[in-house]
Amino acid sequence: MKLFLILLAALSMATLQRPLDAQEIPSGPTLTLKDCRIRAGEGFPGIKARCGTLQRPENPADPDSTMLELFVAVVPALNLEPEPDPLVPIAGGPGQSTVAFYAGTATAFEAVRRNRDIVLLDQRGTGQSAPMTCEIDEEIIEGRFDREQTIAQTEACLGALPYDPRYFTTSVAVQDLEALRIALGYPRLNLYGISYGTRVAQHYLRRYPESSRTVILDGIVPPQIALGPDIAIKAQDTLDLIFDRCAESTDCNARFPTVREDLEALKERLAAEPVVVTMSNPVTGRREEIHFGHAEMAGALRLLSYHPTSVALLPLLIDEAVHENYAPLAAQFMMIAESMSDALSIGMHNAVVCTEDAPYFDGEDIARGALDATYIGPANLDALDAICSVWPRGVMDDEFKVAVSSDVPVLLLSGEADPITPPAYGDLAAVDLGNAIHLTGKNQGHGQAPRGCVPDIIGDFVATAGIEDLETDCMERLHAMPFFLEFSGPSP
Repeated sequence: MKLFLILLAALSMATLQRPLDAQEIPSGPTLTLKDCRIRAGEGFPGIKARCGTLQRPENPADPDSTMLELFVAVVPALNLEPEPDPLVPIAGGPGQSTVAFYAGTATAFEAVRRNRDIVLLDQRGTGQSAPMTCEIDEEIIEGRFDREQTIAQTEACLGALPYDPRYFTTSVAVQDLEALRIALGYPRLNLYGISYGTRVAQHYLRRYPESSRTVILDGIVPPQIALGPDIAIKAQDTLDLIFDRCAESTDCNARFPTVREDLEALKERLAAEPVVVTMSNPVTGRREEIHFGHAEMAGALRLLSYHPTSVALLPLLIDEAVHENYAPLAAQFMMIAESMSDALSIGMHNAVVCTEDAPYFDGEDIARGALDATYIGPANLDALDAICSVWPRGVMDDEFKVAVSSDVPVLLLSGEADPITPPAYGDLAAVDLGNAIHLTGKNQGHGQAPRGCVPDIIGDFVATAGIEDLETDCMERLHAMPFFLEFSGPSP
């Protein structure tokens, strides 16, 4: 299950019935909120909030369909007389809990919280909102991809889901968000989306422009792009940038002069014959055996390349592995796999990808040879193709795959070394945005909100609802951690 999620996570035109228009969403009673604490996960500190449940029909076009209970949390503004329009973060994945995401990155939004509430909605199918989870046998992928087993496990997953996956797409989720706005009585929303959440934010802006005051898109997924076919290529491009930066560093280049060649040798060795690593599980502390092959290596390298801090370890981990000390890289894989397993709802993930991405894979025109040349290879695309061959398509609005056109203020944030949503994606999303600014963090990975001065930029943007007077020169001073030459750390 864990490797399966690492391979799939992207984050990655069937209309069943006409979705509700904004004026058709019933106002309903005001939500009742009670004191609570929200957390990023077990063992993490709690954040004071007010929590409640939003009742929504499974099929919004059928008010008599099964009612879903969607989890809502409001973190009150620090100001006793806050502004009337809150900030609404939207998590990525697809399949991550927004509540957990915010609890893990709350400091990035403190400048906004001084004067505005933070409104959190676990998107339907995620977190505590009608979760769409199911078990997948890890044996379907043990260093290699088996289409038949994956299809069988996918069909078993579909049979075990508690709700109809056709109604867990972005086009339905934005209706939930508008219903929440109405129920809480806010006139307009300031939206922040990360990764897949940028797709949700863009579509909410399309559907409900009058309800949108500002929009922040961080790690941008343009609606025109079908995530999946080029994930491996973008990941390889980022790894090449990382290796270039190592080569430009005197210390890193002296310590790891053949890191590119070492990775190629490691890729071929593990593809030919996975190894068994006996080690203490870094999460549980228990002694375990782990089968570590090409797929595990690729999963670890891909997720480590998301963050400029973990990037600092990559040359050292590759060097250790090529010299047959696999434990450090395997430990990273185990920690990432554990967090991914807890973070993503696979049913909701598939509902989105198999409706909004997979039907458009052919349009991306990615050559098989280009995928074979990457360190990930075609495994991600093959897995998605198998899953979506049996997964039902869901609700998708007309014009969903068209660039959003709007004059609402939009702040776009990209990382120069983002392995899944490169800066070019931000440029593509901004093509019809008439009041937008696109900022790129040098040597930064996926998600800019917590980096350096970016929280202040976000705070100023939301406060003024404008792009003209933003102080953005500090983006030039963002830096990545120096490469580790030994496990004790980088050179002085």
